Amino acid sequence: MNEVLHANIFFFIASIATVVFCILVSLILFQVLKITKSLRSIMERIEAGSEMIAEDMATVRGYVANGGLFTKVVSFFMGMGMSNSRSRRRRKDSE
Repeated sequence: MNEVLHANIFFFIASIATVVFCILVSLILFQVLKITKSLRSIMERIEAGSEMIAEDMATVRGYVANGGLFTKVVSFFMGMGMSNSRSRRRRKDSE
């Protein structure tokens, strides 16, 4: 065979391989792009959730700093204890 014919066959095969390689790389990059979009939406949801948690923690911190949470909890339990003792007294008085 002629050397020119060998070179033409080589370039023809190299051209086909290059086209196939570019198609495969394009498909891989398309999948990576889809994954990146999914990760971006997940990160946005996580950021929104963390902002909500930070706001809630600031509210709780404000209650604790002002003593509001502690006094509300204590008054809740004290109120339950007093309502039970009052109802016991009423029962005893009525008997």
